[in-house]
Amino acid sequence: MPFATARTVSLHGAVGHLIDVQSDVSPGQPGLTMVGRPDATLQEGRDRCRMAIINSRLVWPTTKRITILLSPADLLKSGTHFDLAIAVSVLAADGGVPKSMLAGTAFVGELTLDGNLRSVTGVLPMVLAAAERGVRRVFVPEPQASEAAMVPGMEVFGMRSLAQVVAELRGDEVPEAPPVAPMSGARLLSWRGEERLEETDMSDLLGLADVRYAVEVAAAGSHHLLLSGPKGAGKTSVAERIPGILPDLTRTESLELTALHSLAGILDPGQGMVVRPPYSAPHHDASKASLIGGGRGQVRPGEVSRAHGGVLFLDEFPLFRSDVIEALRQPLESGDVTIARQEESVTLPARGMVVLACNPCPCGNYSSDPGTSRCNCRAPQLRDYRAKVTGPVADRVDIVRNLMPLTRADRGDRLVVPESSAAIRERVAAARLRQAERYAGESWGLNGHAPGPVLRERWPLPLPAQQMIDDEIYDGRLSRRGGTRVHRLAWTVADLRRRDQPGSAEVAVALRLRTGDPLLLDMLERAS
Repeated sequence: MPFATARTVSLHGAVGHLIDVQSDVSPGQPGLTMVGRPDATLQEGRDRCRMAIINSRLVWPTTKRITILLSPADLLKSGTHFDLAIAVSVLAADGGVPKSMLAGTAFVGELTLDGNLRSVTGVLPMVLAAAERGVRRVFVPEPQASEAAMVPGMEVFGMRSLAQVVAELRGDEVPEAPPVAPMSGARLLSWRGEERLEETDMSDLLGLADVRYAVEVAAAGSHHLLLSGPKGAGKTSVAERIPGILPDLTRTESLELTALHSLAGILDPGQGMVVRPPYSAPHHDASKASLIGGGRGQVRPGEVSRAHGGVLFLDEFPLFRSDVIEALRQPLESGDVTIARQEESVTLPARGMVVLACNPCPCGNYSSDPGTSRCNCRAPQLRDYRAKVTGPVADRVDIVRNLMPLTRADRGDRLVVPESSAAIRERVAAARLRQAERYAGESWGLNGHAPGPVLRERWPLPLPAQQMIDDEIYDGRLSRRGGTRVHRLAWTVADLRRRDQPGSAEVAVALRLRTGDPLLLDMLERAS
């Protein structure tokens, strides 16, 4: 029977769909027809596969009619990684490869005209999707074999050429082939600018006791944070030190983030799985597509997804374009981002801490004291600038802190060495462990991700503590959304204090964290 099926994976965002590449080679007018909603990239792949087979000294059925179906046929397919599966299925249908060797196997890789393989993006999420659907063997380009091997129980073959793949399937001696070039080094290095952050530590920050505590609470519960203050107050310095107080990613978080980096084409397979929380700080002129995700062809994750499980720092937040700021509503609220196109809708995870920073005015010299203010901003500029800070995006931020530069009165703090990032990280890790135990079996594991209705129903506050939040809402000082965020913050404060349930004291701290009021010294005391 002149028919064979090879399997590969089609990616839609971070979700993979197993695709049957079915080839039929029958007598008839010579030609090749590909059906099953292939895009232009796949249509071009027909010629790549034909020349790759011929130049690999294999037999292309030139005198027969070839029909290729990409099943399921109603799913839009895109990408050059289909090449290897197409070539193998045609060869198997024509008797060049044993069909029995294709069972339980997936093929991923782009072919060149001389039959060599090229690396492609998204190998890890592809292999994950294949493993979930019973595939236990996969052929990938050699540089990405270590990436595919991150999936437990998967037998991985890293190959250099189509001839090597065919020889392995036939049981023949595998021929030599030139090495496969890895992904572009420039794209990998674009995400590797974090080395200098390893040299920063929270002990470098003098004073700022309430800010340091607020950052600790934010890190413990993965709460969003807004830092405001004049130039030189230390907003960027604080944000850059947050990754240092975050514990290593869990196994699930690490696998999700590594898959996202693979999909974005910024994963270095030689580094293994991503285990440390990422840090991203895009410039304020970044486009919506670069921050949220998008692009032509296959959807690529934006900065908000690349920082999944870590920190996304948006300095000079009011200077970002209005469409970018509005697009942040969904990831701030739900922890994911949906990119809708004409023919597809892709949802990507984005559960990272979002840290916003802003000056009091566009020039950064504004002061509430007319005698010391050196601001030269016009009233319309000041109004538009502040509107972005107080708008609906800012309402989705959990913690607000105002930083001020050190003064002469703060000199005494220089004699006290602040806590190190390692000491704070231990408390953050312990608080996160309490949350993981409390939310065991749920789809979330941190207070900042807990749905409000479920939190109120299953983990309510004592009546006096809840009454404190209700009073703020009824008096108009707090929105309903803000009340939910105070509820989450109260649980995080309680977790840091090793309390079984938050009470009025924890809610009082949470309210001040939410509203930006200074924290009192007694509020900063932690139970031993």
